[in-house]
Amino acid sequence: MTTNTDILLKTTIDAVVNSRYPDMAPEGRKLLEEILVRKELKKDEFLFGEGEICEQIVFVGKGMLRQFYYKNKKDITEHFSYEGCILISIESTLKHVPTHLMAQALEPAVVYMLPYERFMRLTAMSWEINLFYRKILEYSLIVSQVKADSWRFETARERYNQLMSTHPEVIKRAPLAHIASYLLMTPETLSRVRAGVL
Repeated sequence: MTTNTDILLKTTIDAVVNSRYPDMAPEGRKLLEEILVRKELKKDEFLFGEGEICEQIVFVGKGMLRQFYYKNKKDITEHFSYEGCILISIESTLKHVPTHLMAQALEPAVVYMLPYERFMRLTAMSWEINLFYRKILEYSLIVSQVKADSWRFETARERYNQLMSTHPEVIKRAPLAHIASYLLMTPETLSRVRAGVL
């Protein structure tokens, strides 16, 4: 009998895999399904905190999370993740060092944890899983570069419009204060951008 839990797991795997490597065969998807660990989070609950070592790559099945850090006593949003997204503290996971980032649920959430060591063993066994891993890393590099270029070269309005066109779910669902910090602007500047003043 198929349960809602099984359906969400399969839907999540398909969404995540299709966003990185849509040609992956059902056998590869099944390998991932067998090692993912489900975790439910309440709103405001932390998935991991500063100083922890992140031992897994996270697939978001339901809900929205944000990764953030503190700088000069201000909390700065680094990234938003929602259904079908991958959440990873890349330096912590790859180098096995404590993370500076925290991950917190902005809504009640269901995530699937992909244990990194088991995932690495799969990459050695399966060419498809290896390619999927490479696609995850490539995507992370591109996202980091695009974000850095946005901070360097784009106006506040351009940054907001870019977020609205690429991730409308963030605009709809995340608190404005978190959106403002993600876009490196004050809530007041964000309000002016949204009002068309800037």
